[in-house]
Amino acid sequence: MEQHASPTGLPTELIFLGTGCAMVTKCFNTCFALKNGEDVFLVDAGGGNGILRQLEKAGIDIRQIHNLFVTHAHTDHILGVIWLVRFVAQEMNKERYRGKFRIFCHDVTADLLREFVETLLPQKLGRHLGERILIVTLPDGAQMTCSHMDFTFFDIHSTKAKQYGFTAILPDHKKLVCLGDEPLCDANRPLAANADWLLTEAFCLDADRAVFKPAEKHHSTARDAGINAAALNAKNLVIYHTVDNDLKNRRARYTAEASQSFHGRIVVPDDLDRILL
Repeated sequence: MEQHASPTGLPTELIFLGTGCAMVTKCFNTCFALKNGEDVFLVDAGGGNGILRQLEKAGIDIRQIHNLFVTHAHTDHILGVIWLVRFVAQEMNKERYRGKFRIFCHDVTADLLREFVETLLPQKLGRHLGERILIVTLPDGAQMTCSHMDFTFFDIHSTKAKQYGFTAILPDHKKLVCLGDEPLCDANRPLAANADWLLTEAFCLDADRAVFKPAEKHHSTARDAGINAAALNAKNLVIYHTVDNDLKNRRARYTAEASQSFHGRIVVPDDLDRILL
C-alpha cells in the first residue's frame, strides 16, 4: 500500500553534487541530495573525498545530513561514504554533530561498509558504528518515511552488482523515481510508471554508441532514456551518469536526442545544478 508524505509546505530541491559515470575526470561521479528546508537526504557519495568538496560548494553542511542511501557497492558510488563517516565521527567526537547518521543500503553494500569502517578508520572514530552511526539493511520493497518523503526501495535486477533504486513521494505528493545507473528492467516498469520526475542514467549519446559501447557496460543512451520516459508516461526526465567527453555541449546534445521520443521537460544537469521539484 502506497504511503503519502505529510504535507509540510516545504519545497523539495534536487541538488546534483556530481553527474558523471565512474571514470570521469572533468566532473564528479553521480550523487545528489534531496533537500527539504534544512533536511537533507543524500543519495550515493561518489568515488572519494571529492564528496566533501562538492558538499561545501553546494553550501550543504554535512552536520545537516542524517540520512544517506547507497544504491550499490561500485567504487564511484561507495568510496565517498567512508569520508562522510570519517567526517561525521570526528564531529561526534567534538560534540558538534547532533543525533544519528543513518546509512541505508542492501545487504551486500552493508557488509562492505561495515568492513570499510572497521578496517580503515581508527577505533576512536569507528566506535560510533552501531551506536550513532547506523548501517540499516533494506530488503527489496522496503518502505520508510524519511526527510518528509515516503520511500519505496527496489532491486533493479542488475546483472553486474546488486543495486537498488527507489520511488519517493515528495511533501507535495509528487512522485520521484530513481532508476539507479543501469537500464530499466521490465519487472520494475509498474513502479516507475507515471513519475512526475524520472531520474535515469544515460552513459552516452546513441550517436556515439559505437565509440562508448554502453550495452557492454550495462548502460543506456540518451535516446533510450527518452524512449523509456515516454513509455512510462513521465512528466519530467532527468538524465545523469554520463561520460565527460563533451561537457560543454552535453546538455544540448543529450536533450536533443532524448526529445526525439519524449516531449516532456528534459533536464541534463551539470555538477552543482539545483532543480526545484
